[in-house]
Amino acid sequence: MLYPENLGEQLSIDETSLSHGELYTIVTNKAAKGKKGAIVAVVAGTKAETVISVLQRIPEKARKKVAEITLDMAGNMELICKRCFPQATRVTDRFHVQKLATEALQEMRIKYRWEAMDAENEAIEESKRSGNPFQSEVFHNGDTIKQLLARSRYVLYKRASDWTASQKDRATLLFERFPDLKTAYGLSMGLSQLFDHTKDKVFGLANLAKWHEKVRQTGFKAFNTISRSIQSHYQTILNYFDRRSTNASAESFNAKIKAFRSQFRGVKNIEFFLFRLTQLYA
Repeated sequence: MLYPENLGEQLSIDETSLSHGELYTIVTNKAAKGKKGAIVAVVAGTKAETVISVLQRIPEKARKKVAEITLDMAGNMELICKRCFPQATRVTDRFHVQKLATEALQEMRIKYRWEAMDAENEAIEESKRSGNPFQSEVFHNGDTIKQLLARSRYVLYKRASDWTASQKDRATLLFERFPDLKTAYGLSMGLSQLFDHTKDKVFGLANLAKWHEKVRQTGFKAFNTISRSIQSHYQTILNYFDRRSTNASAESFNAKIKAFRSQFRGVKNIEFFLFRLTQLYA
């Protein structure tokens, strides 16, 4: 579904699921602010060649007027933008970059949780063999080690300034027991602060280099992986500091689609759902 008349200078591109995990690529015009005239294109699937063939139906002259397009770090999205909007500045969404750091932190927490569960199971088996009753270690807030790691999930998503009193207590216990998680939390929050407080590309590049060095010194495998991913996309990531553009409009539009979908308890007829969606937003 293509609406060339809705093309604007600033676009967003993202993927969304309508039903049963089937993905669609949606291009939206930021100027419409998620209202009528927002949808530029809806294409079934995420295959770059398919999306490109649809978008290239828009006259080349019109496509060359697009000045900026925000996207995630997926290679297919970058190829689509390069081929269809050659004059546009590509901006990798900062929130996708931050999400990678958060996922690396959560991966470390989950690894420690599995290790705690294994240790507890071994201790229970040993107590059965020896005949001594098993007693889990319980912290002053009532958590066992296993519970502490499970209940810290949301604590690690939030900034320290936003923690409640009980979350501060839980974080203190967690970081005392697992200092690596404290270091990893600092790396995750440091990346977020980098985007918040850096003024321009020059300082952005310098601060990113400092962050990469901190990651290298820790030796955390998960963070080294995302560090390499960021280095591969650093040019489009730094473009964020020109206008501080993000893909938030696309994520907001995806949220509207999900709300629309849940309102009707799922999507039975995709064609009719898309028809209603485009009547509202195209």
